[in-house]
Amino acid sequence: MREPGTDRLLPLAVGDVLEVTIGQVAHGGHFIAHAHGRTLFVRHAITGETARVKITEVRAKMVRADAIEILVPSPDRVNAPCVFAGPGLCGGCDFQHIALTRQRELKQQVVQDAFRRHAGLADIEIPVVPVAGDNDGLEWRTRVRWGVDRSGKAGFHIFRSSEILPVTKCVIATQGQNAVLEDTYGGAQEVRSAEGSDGTVSIWVSGSGATGSRSTGERRVIQEVLGRRWQVDPASFWQGHVGAPGALVQAVLDLGRPISGETWWDLYSGVGLFSGYLSAAVGPTGKVVAVEGSARSVRDARRNLHRERNIELVEREMGNWLGAPSEPGAVSGIVLDPPRTGAGPLVAAQIAAQKPRVVVYVACDPVALARDVAIFANFGYRLGPALAFDNFPMTHHVEVVATLVPIKGLDPIS
Repeated sequence: MREPGTDRLLPLAVGDVLEVTIGQVAHGGHFIAHAHGRTLFVRHAITGETARVKITEVRAKMVRADAIEILVPSPDRVNAPCVFAGPGLCGGCDFQHIALTRQRELKQQVVQDAFRRHAGLADIEIPVVPVAGDNDGLEWRTRVRWGVDRSGKAGFHIFRSSEILPVTKCVIATQGQNAVLEDTYGGAQEVRSAEGSDGTVSIWVSGSGATGSRSTGERRVIQEVLGRRWQVDPASFWQGHVGAPGALVQAVLDLGRPISGETWWDLYSGVGLFSGYLSAAVGPTGKVVAVEGSARSVRDARRNLHRERNIELVEREMGNWLGAPSEPGAVSGIVLDPPRTGAGPLVAAQIAAQKPRVVVYVACDPVALARDVAIFANFGYRLGPALAFDNFPMTHHVEVVATLVPIKGLDPIS
């Protein structure tokens, strides 16, 4: 709504309460609504509902709000399994109030919308499938970073706040992880916990006001993935969902189809998870080059992959390494698992210049993936088969494994 006789929008302020109809889901765990000529990004709602919403943030180009009263509920609305999920509470879980099957449908819509908006690809349908190991979307999280309040109680940040909300249980964390909440951590700033496949939980406490960083449990966490044993530093990246590492490895192998004798690159390789299985697939006559910028992760990779003679581990910043001269066509396949922000045009151009037969892109952000798909199209690669996994039930996050393949008749720009 605009002020009569002017082009100015009627003002909205933090604390205002409005009645709105909830529209489509948006990336980031929000739903779209409109009021006073403004677009609202609403949490704790579902498409089709009528709700009273409270404005929580007003910016020039964005208004955020929480649904505080549902007047006409969606048939997909359920009681949140966690008492700390809701307006003004824990900011971790966006979708606990939504039936699990509907959560996955909404995530699929977000992926489809990302490809349409950012890659110009319509009619992209990639169903979001569950991952083995959780309990109806609960008890899946094996790694947690807990905040600590002034009294030493562990908890999580309130949404878009530095304030810590102490909790007595996290329903998406494994039961072993919740043992962290049995203690207090006076003076600490953060607690990290990690649970291995054997059920052992290790806890690390840090903070300038603490008596010094301390830890309990093993220094390295043991993980079992598809019959292989991994030792991982708790500070190294590892998938949080108990079943995600196996699902992603299998997806990479199924989509990339590495064969004996091929050369593969594993870019942003972390602790070498994909490299270990690529090594077996390409065999002794093949080669895997794993490139990672984190020294800690590379140390983990060396520890876990030292017996594989066909793996070369490289600790180097990605753009600099890719910029080194190499022979186009010598690389058959590339696994690309970039940060949440995506790969970007420089990395995409350098990858396309190698002319691999396939790039297997592992993405934790569908918008970043879609932007990169559009960038790769400029260098002669199009979107191929893709899979999507519900690696983060009860949240808006979704993991997509997509292939990029050469556009027929168009050579990549070198």
